[in-house]
Amino acid sequence: MSKLKRILNSRQMVTFVWIAGVIVIWEIFAFIVAATKRTPVNVLPHLWQIISSFFSDNKVSGEMTMAQLIGSSCRETLLRAGLGFAIGTAAGFLLALCMSLSGIVEKIAFPYLMIIQMIPILGMAPIILAVTGDINISRIIIAAILTFYPVSTNILAGFKAVEREKHELMYSYAANKLQLYTKTLIPACIPYFFTGLKISAPMAITASILVDTLQGGNGLGCMLSQSLKGGMTRLVFWNIVLISAMIGILSFVVMGLIEKILTPYKRKGG
Repeated sequence: MSKLKRILNSRQMVTFVWIAGVIVIWEIFAFIVAATKRTPVNVLPHLWQIISSFFSDNKVSGEMTMAQLIGSSCRETLLRAGLGFAIGTAAGFLLALCMSLSGIVEKIAFPYLMIIQMIPILGMAPIILAVTGDINISRIIIAAILTFYPVSTNILAGFKAVEREKHELMYSYAANKLQLYTKTLIPACIPYFFTGLKISAPMAITASILVDTLQGGNGLGCMLSQSLKGGMTRLVFWNIVLISAMIGILSFVVMGLIEKILTPYKRKGG
């Protein structure tokens, strides 16, 4: 019984129950929508219809099948999101380091961080586009901005979480600022750093997809917008929704796996 109880309480079982619950609820609503005979047809298709359409040889845009179309769009979106994520991570780390080194920098920069975070993505996009004049650069910048805030604030929290006694111990060994950060503060903030990455990775992808909907070109958001306007089969929309959700979840999981590899120890408050 104890073994069965452990299995029922395991994380894998909880995940399975959540996935099964989502599938059941989805299918119930798919049957309800189908019974109402709403238009366009299959406003909420069954999951098997969505999945089977991804492997279909039918052309949905020019000479491209569903898999080819979404694969091409996904590559463009992930490239822009990845570049923005990398830039935002580097900038966030550097700003957190500067704020930790100087209280004046923190007092000046932190309010702007809060303001940027409160601006909606779709409200920020036209501003960035007006400044850069290039939609592709704008997409990368917006992904970087959304990565920037969680990374910088979490790293700063990690620096501040280090006990004063550790600072004094390092100074008692005649350590300079560089040694203090490289030997004590930066290693201590790594778990906080990955917390920021796990928050910002899905956000960067979401930002790229949302901003794609505002302009033409290639990308998951562009295909999403075209499918909603009737430019292609509605199944493209649902395929992109599922793929986007999977990519977001996968990005979170990947950050967690990297964290486990680099920090096998448990965080114990600093």
